[in-house]
Amino acid sequence: MTKNFISTKLILLYSCTLSFSIIQAQVKGKVLNATNKEPLMGVSIHAKNAKKGITTDTLGRFMLKETNPENQIFTFSYSGFESKDTMLGTDHNNGNLIVIYLTEKKEQMEDVVLVSSSRTNSRIEDLPTKVEVLGAEEVHEENQIKPGNIAGLLGDIAGVQIQQTSAATANADMRIQGLSGKYTQLLRDGMPLYGGYGGSFSILQIPPLDLQQIELVKGSNSTLYGGGAIAGMVNLVSKKPKLNHADHSLTLNRSSSEETNFNTFHSGRNKQFGYTVFAGATNQNVIDVDKDGFSDVPKINTVFIHPRFFIYGKHNVETAIGYTLTYEDRKGGDMQVMDNKADALHSFFVSNKSVRHTADISWDKKLRNNDAFTAKASVSLFNRKVETNVNKLEGNQSLWYSELAYNHNSKHHKWVAGINFNGDNFSKQLPDTTPLPNEQSNTIGMFVQDDWKISQKFFVQSGIRLDYHNQLGTYLLPRISLMYKPSKPFTFRLGGGLGYKTPEIFNAELDERDYRYLKGYASNIVSERSYGINCDMNYKTKIGDWNLTFNQTFFHTEISKPILLDSTASKFFYYNESDALKTTGSETYVQLKEDELELYFGYVYADARRTYNTVNPNVPLLAKNKFATIAQYEFTEHFRAGIEATYYGKQYLDNGTQTDSYLFGALMMYYKTGIFSFVLNCENIFDYRQNKSSSVVIAPYTNPTFKEIWAPTDGRVINLSMMIKW
Repeated sequence: MTKNFISTKLILLYSCTLSFSIIQAQVKGKVLNATNKEPLMGVSIHAKNAKKGITTDTLGRFMLKETNPENQIFTFSYSGFESKDTMLGTDHNNGNLIVIYLTEKKEQMEDVVLVSSSRTNSRIEDLPTKVEVLGAEEVHEENQIKPGNIAGLLGDIAGVQIQQTSAATANADMRIQGLSGKYTQLLRDGMPLYGGYGGSFSILQIPPLDLQQIELVKGSNSTLYGGGAIAGMVNLVSKKPKLNHADHSLTLNRSSSEETNFNTFHSGRNKQFGYTVFAGATNQNVIDVDKDGFSDVPKINTVFIHPRFFIYGKHNVETAIGYTLTYEDRKGGDMQVMDNKADALHSFFVSNKSVRHTADISWDKKLRNNDAFTAKASVSLFNRKVETNVNKLEGNQSLWYSELAYNHNSKHHKWVAGINFNGDNFSKQLPDTTPLPNEQSNTIGMFVQDDWKISQKFFVQSGIRLDYHNQLGTYLLPRISLMYKPSKPFTFRLGGGLGYKTPEIFNAELDERDYRYLKGYASNIVSERSYGINCDMNYKTKIGDWNLTFNQTFFHTEISKPILLDSTASKFFYYNESDALKTTGSETYVQLKEDELELYFGYVYADARRTYNTVNPNVPLLAKNKFATIAQYEFTEHFRAGIEATYYGKQYLDNGTQTDSYLFGALMMYYKTGIFSFVLNCENIFDYRQNKSSSVVIAPYTNPTFKEIWAPTDGRVINLSMMIKW
């Protein structure tokens, strides 16, 4: 019995020792992203040279049950991150949780996009509100495709349609999700860029070389930046100088449509000072493509100059001071008038000459815990002279904007609160031939927004704004967006908010000859009010060597009391309709990327309806169905080529009839050697033109009217550009 007792004790002691040894061998830990300290799910962990291993769970946790992990090397590997070899010695085996940090690969880090239009400078993947960003690569490429302006670049975005509004001067309007350009707010570095008097030329006067990236938020965004962002908001982010890294470039371009561009950019910085300077000029000769005696491409001369100076003070203070000069002379009409051979039968023309001076300043101070205090202001003085064969108008418009804001960052919250004050003053310069009233207005607004990280899977962005307009009253604008990440590949977003738009005398659709009839607004005019809802699902994964992205978006916006122009009487005026303007639709795209090859397929459905027009309810000049595809291949590190095609479905005209559908194609080839890069680009390779079979001009030709423009009128255009970068 004594022997049995002793044997039993020895067995128990051995079992306890073995159990203790096994417990000691269990190593627990978690794997985090070294950049943002977020857990990484699915990280592969295995002992060196072992065939099998384990992976981290949804919270980045792992547990190793090796009987003897001491002095073994374990490899932690994850797609898009640098692999890490770690020896788990006895110091790891003390019961504490091990934390392993993985660093994103260099090429992945370059893809990290910070979005300034959110006001919290957040990473794009951390935002509950969907933001689409055209980054430095896309903007740089556009500089050699269309150096004169960003209209074509914005038109490549799903849900955005660039609509020509004038046959004579080729004015253009940017439509987002079926709504006209007056419902989109255009910003530069977070400050309003243009007002109504110059808005029809806004995207046609901004060259891409001066920009770092373009941020686009679709749907109601009035909470952050005030009225006008019912359809969306576009923020143009200027380039900034980099420490001890000078940047110099020169672009020359010539097209078959007789357009010549010259753009140059320079920047530099040391610890105390920095600068950026852009200067560009465009010359476009007038062309009658269809030989009907009227211009299809107007004569344009543009100069754009934008210097900025930066001061980097002590205690993390940055001050930026900028000035912008924009000059443009745009003219189209009867070709005999354009050739200075006007007579009684050939007298029609439209001329717009404009000069804009803008000064801006921003002051930013970084505080402890990544908090920040910012102050910014801008003043714009704009003069535009409009002259046609039947009337003249010259007007001055001054715009000003100022803002104070405070950003606070904590573990789970990023919030911003601020106040801004902006104003608009339009005055005619006599003598003129119009009954237009002079206008003056200002708005003061207070806003607060919070980005709340509830968990690793659930995020909420909520905000509210209170605006007071000195003539039209008070507006309360709440907004909320939700984001749910059930796993790394999937992201779901849902958001909505309220918006408003104050009345404006000028819009892109109005013919300059009709300015002589404008007398203002109905006595009971009020602002347009809106609500909008957007939701999307995004899926990103890796299939072999391919990176796959799939996105599905749905949207709906309703505008009550839309403002329309009554042109039935001798004097035109704006009034509110009783029924609503509604737009509903979806956007779908699939993107595939491999080392050398990139493929894109997209489809947009937009149904915009005027419920107040029971006879012709469909909003005119909007393609309900739009398909787009892009293929780009990098043959060598010096040469790549791409092709794209866009199918525009039938569009309704104002009288309810439908247009034909058409296919628009483009081809681009890029070659780089040393400091030189060359681009050969062809737009509208199928040469589809609305005016190919019949003229868009309607008699009498001494003062003609024009058919609605729903397709290109300039035909196939080929350009060759050279860029020198040093």
